[in-house]
Amino acid sequence: MKHEVSTIEDYIKKLPDDRQEAMTHLLQLLREKLPEGFKETLSYGMPTFVVPFSLYPAGYHCNTKQELPFISVASQKNHLAIYHMGIYADKGLMEWFLQQWNQYSSHKIDMGKSCIRFKNMQKIPYELFGELFAKMNPEAWIALYEKEFRKK
Repeated sequence: MKHEVSTIEDYIKKLPDDRQEAMTHLLQLLREKLPEGFKETLSYGMPTFVVPFSLYPAGYHCNTKQELPFISVASQKNHLAIYHMGIYADKGLMEWFLQQWNQYSSHKIDMGKSCIRFKNMQKIPYELFGELFAKMNPEAWIALYEKEFRKK
């Protein structure tokens, strides 16, 4: 569900109450746990943490006028989604995350390639996401991105 907004605060204000609380909590975790160097912005109409041009001037290969995306959070029609490009690109990180899931959550994971979906905001394992958010710094993401996605 795309929200026409110009700030992250406006994005949050347009959400239903339960999603406002979940989104605020996730964004706070990202601000606290992501290693230094990522930049918070709106991209594709959702809150996104990117590698800024000052660290990676080449930008995103799909649109070089955009900074390199890393993590986004979005309120979609039927769920809240966390898009983490690191678990999509790093098989070891994905394996770690899936192994940890059952220690933090009693429900089955609803997940795509980089997207973890939550229909029930009460079931978001914030502690696990805090650990996940801390695992990759901008330099590691750039190196992985270059290896996995940039055309040689």
